[in-house]
Amino acid sequence: MATHDEKSKKTTKPGTKNGQPLVIAKTPAEEQRLKLERLMRNPDKPAAIPDRHKEWNPRAPPEFVRDVMGSSAGAGSGEFHVYRHLRRREYQRQDFLEKMSAKQSKEQAYLDKVVQNQRESEERTAKRRKKREKLKQKKLVAKKAKQDQNDGDATSSPDSSQDEKEKEKQDEEAEKEAEDDAELPSFIMGKK
Repeated sequence: MATHDEKSKKTTKPGTKNGQPLVIAKTPAEEQRLKLERLMRNPDKPAAIPDRHKEWNPRAPPEFVRDVMGSSAGAGSGEFHVYRHLRRREYQRQDFLEKMSAKQSKEQAYLDKVVQNQRESEERTAKRRKKREKLKQKKLVAKKAKQDQNDGDATSSPDSSQDEKEKEKQDEEAEKEAEDDAELPSFIMGKK
């Protein structure tokens, strides 16, 4: 004879699945939790991800219109409703086309702005790279001049005065370049 525990294992109550009680979600958070728990019961099973909805497109205008409505006498009372429906559909199609053209123009303006920003950024980078290279070259020249000066310090005094003059000229040029190449902001907000 079967005991009470054996009977409960074999039979399930209505509203239960595999012996699990039916739980009704009362809040969106509980609903999401239940969905997540159901997904995590069997992680090997692929989750169904719905496809994106296709964007609504209006029906294309007819190639050939057979029953052209005019302002002739004898039009029935039902013809107005047909005309009204056709007019509404055409206005809807024109509105859709206007929105699409506005969206495309915004996207094109954005892409143009991105390209322009990249070009300006590359120009600034090249300019700063050139400036760094110049400073590096000047440092190397100054270092070599200093070594030459140390090596030939006792040989000639007129050459040292010329080196000093050249060094002063280089310093003046460096100051002018520093004033000319004052750093500009890398981006400008609010400017179109």
